[in-house]
Amino acid sequence: MADARRLPDPAVEARFVRLDELLTGLESAPGPVAREALEAVGLLTEVYGEALARMLDGADGADGALAARMADDELVGHLLVLHALHPEPVEHRAARAVEKLRPAVRDRGGDLEWAGVEGRVARVRVSTGSGCGSGCGGGSADVIGAVRAAVMAVAPELEAVEEVPAERRPAPAFVPLTTLTRRTGARAREAG
Repeated sequence: MADARRLPDPAVEARFVRLDELLTGLESAPGPVAREALEAVGLLTEVYGEALARMLDGADGADGALAARMADDELVGHLLVLHALHPEPVEHRAARAVEKLRPAVRDRGGDLEWAGVEGRVARVRVSTGSGCGSGCGGGSADVIGAVRAAVMAVAPELEAVEEVPAERRPAPAFVPLTTLTRRTGARAREAG
C-alpha cells in the first residue's frame, strides 16, 4: 500500500526540473550569496549521500534483498549512482538499460544487442528494420540517441555509447529437399 505522503514519479521529475532551473540560475548569479547557496546545496548533498550510504550498509543483510530492491527503485537507484554507491556493476546497469529498450526497437522491425564495455565506452549493435519506411523515426541514429540517454542515466561513469558493426554471419546453406530425396532413393536402389 502506497503512503499518501509519497510523491508520485511525475511529481519527483517536476521537482528535479525545477531544481535544475534554480541551480542554473544560482550558478550564473554574481555575489557571495549565490556562492553560499551553492555551497549549502553541495554540503546537503554530501550529508544525504552519507545517510544513503549508511542505509545501504544496513540493508546489505544476509541475502541483500533490501539493497537490491533499493537499487532497482528508479529514484533511489539514481541517487545511489549520483553518490557512487550503486551495488550493481556499471556494465550490468548499462546492459539492463539496453535490454529495456530492445522491445521498442524490435516493434519497429529492428534489433538492439548489448556488446559490452570497453574502457569507459558502452558498445551496442543496432539493426534497423525495413518495415516502416523513413517516416517512423526508427533509424540507427535515433536508436543510438535513445540508448545513449538511457545508458548515461544509469551509468554516468561511462564516457560514451558507441555503435559497433553487426557481426557478419554466413548465410545458412540451402539444400533443396529434392536433392535429399534423390540421394536417399539412389542409396536404396544401390543397396537393394
